[in-house]
Amino acid sequence: MAISPDLLEMLVCPVCKVPVTLLDDQSGLKCRSCRRVYPVRDDIPVMLPEEASIANE
Repeated sequence: MAISPDLLEMLVCPVCKVPVTLLDDQSGLKCRSCRRVYPVRDDIPVMLPEEASIANE
């Protein structure tokens, strides 16, 4: 079961309030502004800043 499109429309980065996008491999949600990647575990987005990693790109 994947993350629903309706949920994706509502999710924003908790740090900078910018909408997040699902990574191609569906392993995380990335903020374009601060480059944080929030993990997705068991189809549940973990939107905690302390759980996020910073993407290199």
